[in-house]
Amino acid sequence: KKKEIFAQYGKSEADTGSTESQVALFTFRIQELTKHVKENHKDLFTKRALVNLVGKRRRMLDYLKEQDIERYRELIKKLGIRK
Repeated sequence: KKKEIFAQYGKSEADTGSTESQVALFTFRIQELTKHVKENHKDLFTKRALVNLVGKRRRMLDYLKEQDIERYRELIKKLGIRK
């Protein structure tokens, strides 16, 4: 699944370091963890991991916004992240 995400959002399948590919991977993981937390509401460790991951994604998006606003807007639109 990671290779598909990197191929779609990065420059290539091996492009694991670009901001866009990392944010896309974080978004996928956030969606999976959200499903898990909805089913297992007492799993506090997963809730904490989810909050940390959302924070990481937010910081990466803030960085991208400072560097190149057009890439930021395009990525937000592609991923369907509201902001």
